[in-house]
Amino acid sequence: MDTTSKEIYPIVEIFHSIQGEGFWVGTNALFIRLAGCDVQCSWCDQKETWPIKGSSVFYLSCEELTQKVLSFTQSIVVVTGGEPLMHNLYPLTNALKNAGLKVHLETSGAHSFSGDFDWVTFSPKTFKAPNPSIYAKADELKVIVANEQDLKWGEEIARNIPSNTFRYLQSEWNSPASIQVIVEYILRHPQWRLSLQSHKFLNIP
Repeated sequence: MDTTSKEIYPIVEIFHSIQGEGFWVGTNALFIRLAGCDVQCSWCDQKETWPIKGSSVFYLSCEELTQKVLSFTQSIVVVTGGEPLMHNLYPLTNALKNAGLKVHLETSGAHSFSGDFDWVTFSPKTFKAPNPSIYAKADELKVIVANEQDLKWGEEIARNIPSNTFRYLQSEWNSPASIQVIVEYILRHPQWRLSLQSHKFLNIP
């Protein structure tokens, strides 16, 4: 595996906000949103991240990214996308961690795992099957739910992850009726938790 710092990454945006979802909700976070996604969920709210090349994409080296991140005061750095595992993430995470930063990953797990992370949020999608390398790495499983079929699919995925992985169900933003479906499911299956996109309710980035 290449762990050198020569990698150049396609970036859609770098922004400072709070983590709005899952276990780390409310945490001061610096987000690196990488370009490129071949999962392409029909309800995706970040479709501008799908192309690896385009007018909205800029490129930074590991050193440049690290210096950019260090210009902010943050608790965690979240590498997201798009689908970040389309890229070799070892050089990026090595550079960030060598700078003393805590690094998290948000991924569908659709590609082979790479990188050295302090926390991995695994959010699989029905549009592209997860790569088996993701299962043992998941600290948190976040299943997006639009209907009851998604719950059954989520249970199938959950059979592959460690027993101590946190399990979350999150309503697909454009399917508000799924919230009640999730609540009723969690009342019957207490090993699952509810995740909300709090940043959207609060109207923050």
